[in-house]
Amino acid sequence: MYPKTRKKPVVDSFFGTDIVDNYRWLEDDKSPETKAWVKAENEVTFNYLNQIPYRNQLKERLSELWNYEKIGIPFLEGDYTYFSKNDGLQNQAVIYRKKGTSEPEVFLDPNTFSEDGTTSLGVLSFSEDGKTLAYSISEGGSDWRKIIIIDTETKTRKEDVLIDVKFSGISWYKNDGFYYSSYNKPDGSELSAKTDQHKLYYHQLGTSQNEDTVIFGEIETEKHRYVGGYLTEDYRYLIITAQVSTSGNKLFIKDLSEEKSTLKTVINNFDSDTLILENKGSTLFLVTNLNAPNKKVVTVDAKNPTPENWQDFIPETENVLSLSSGSSYFFANYMVDAVSKVLQYDFNGTLIREIILPGIGTTSGFSGKTKAKELYFSFTNYNTPNASYKLNPKNGTIESYWKPTVDFKNDAYISEQVFYNSKDGTRIPMIITHKKGLKLNGENPTILYGYGGFNVSLTPNFSIANAVWLEQGGVYAVPNLRGGGEYGKKWHDAGTQLKKQNVFDDFIAAAEYLITKKYTSTNYLAISGGSNGGLLVGATMTQKPNLMKVVLPAVGVLDMLRYHAFTAGAGWAYDYGTANDNKEMFDYLKGYSPVHTIKKGVKYPATLITTGDHDDRVVPAHSFKFAAELQEKQTGNNPTLIRIETNAGHGAGTPVAKTIAQYADIFGFTLFNMGFKELPNSTKK
Repeated sequence: MYPKTRKKPVVDSFFGTDIVDNYRWLEDDKSPETKAWVKAENEVTFNYLNQIPYRNQLKERLSELWNYEKIGIPFLEGDYTYFSKNDGLQNQAVIYRKKGTSEPEVFLDPNTFSEDGTTSLGVLSFSEDGKTLAYSISEGGSDWRKIIIIDTETKTRKEDVLIDVKFSGISWYKNDGFYYSSYNKPDGSELSAKTDQHKLYYHQLGTSQNEDTVIFGEIETEKHRYVGGYLTEDYRYLIITAQVSTSGNKLFIKDLSEEKSTLKTVINNFDSDTLILENKGSTLFLVTNLNAPNKKVVTVDAKNPTPENWQDFIPETENVLSLSSGSSYFFANYMVDAVSKVLQYDFNGTLIREIILPGIGTTSGFSGKTKAKELYFSFTNYNTPNASYKLNPKNGTIESYWKPTVDFKNDAYISEQVFYNSKDGTRIPMIITHKKGLKLNGENPTILYGYGGFNVSLTPNFSIANAVWLEQGGVYAVPNLRGGGEYGKKWHDAGTQLKKQNVFDDFIAAAEYLITKKYTSTNYLAISGGSNGGLLVGATMTQKPNLMKVVLPAVGVLDMLRYHAFTAGAGWAYDYGTANDNKEMFDYLKGYSPVHTIKKGVKYPATLITTGDHDDRVVPAHSFKFAAELQEKQTGNNPTLIRIETNAGHGAGTPVAKTIAQYADIFGFTLFNMGFKELPNSTKK
């Protein structure tokens, strides 16, 4: 039996339509009643999960596979080379450093920040001489951060901790101080109250935080939800970006070499995503999608930086571009059907070479300081664990820097890319990973994972958890849905606002493809997604409840009429629109909002909702209300459960121990509801 969730109706009126919200009280994360509800729901959920006979086997195998050394790409600061390392099952990766050829030493160990491993390390930023470090931490998974400043030689704290920092980088001006961003602390709960005026501050080393200067964002009549500031490597230019949503930004520049310089406007609207990546003297190099949906690189003189003065440097192509720089070169990383291709250019725009990658997959890196003699990059795909490589940018030679030793026979698995047609005929790519020799008999347990929003691209990446799923004979399929960034701005826009249904249609068509081709069938299909992907699976489930056996919405955006009322949620309006915009937008959102489209008397699939009590990105009230509605209206015996992690947020920085336990529960729940009495790799049902 599920806990009794009391109804306390609240009525909202949108354009003459009344909407009854029976569970508005679950939005109050501070109330004792909400906390009691969370406790009661977790008791029911874990009582159910405890009956799964192979749950501990999954947890043991996840722990075994997770237990390998992981080393990050190194970087040079001052006299030291720094890198991250996790010995295997440490909750948080540790920062090491070494001088020259000396043995590495522990520099910063986030596992000591809290007893339970729930305090994680965020941004690290070193002063010009490398003698001072400012780093941010998150407590309990929250997006709110603290910034701690230490002397790198003695590792001792230099001054008071900066508090109430959110959605922020840390950008030093030489050795004097640094820029960071935050909001005023909101009224009410800091985990759910609305935050909509972001500001850029400058912190002068040796002064208190309440003396910090507001550089940008103080004008009440011109609110920006996301403001960032960073400096060019030569410290000449301060660059400021300002956004009202997650897509499109204004761009400003200030010449710090001139004593009385003022802030100069580069772009004063939100019609493009434009950033300044590099400068060479007064010549700026910008990456933009202005009149170039797949992005291009342009140059302009800083004295007259507006778009009419731009000159093409690396023209737009048919593939989406992302750019990095290091060693006085640019590296153009193109997505070709969601797979990486990298071209190296010099600062004159001359193509030097194509970087020969280790295989077909995803690469990142190729960034460093102008004088760096070596650059590093990583490579991975769905069945190849992440490894790192060292590049000599002068002659193009590549050597292996670090490869993991993982107890996973990756050569026994295959990833293949297929294309299928969505409802309106749009061609959608999907990568399907499974054991070689898979029998297409419709009986393979399959997870279909998707996102489809916010210009986010799903490219091939190895996951330890998914490796355990594959070992069980599972199929893992990832389609590149509209709303993502795989094919540029047009692809993104095709899955936004009044076109959001395209995303759900693309996902439904992916499921139908897998069933038609007999990779799986309805009884062996699970759909999974997190955040915007949680919305995806929630909407797919309510529209096509008979299509799948299991639904796994994680930290999902599930109440589309009120998402913009919490924290920085209003910044998602570019993708979603809001119920207050107009009647057409309200009707459209209500038509697919998972909380509002659950119908009484429908037999919904087995559902395991997951969220964290400290998630202040997508507040857990979305998941709470969805669970309450589903438990009330579900027909039949399929379980409708919610697993609420304590001291956890939207995902980043979650301790390894919690992550392993959660995946064991998710995979166990999935297989159990597909009818497996034992793990499928050891026996048939």
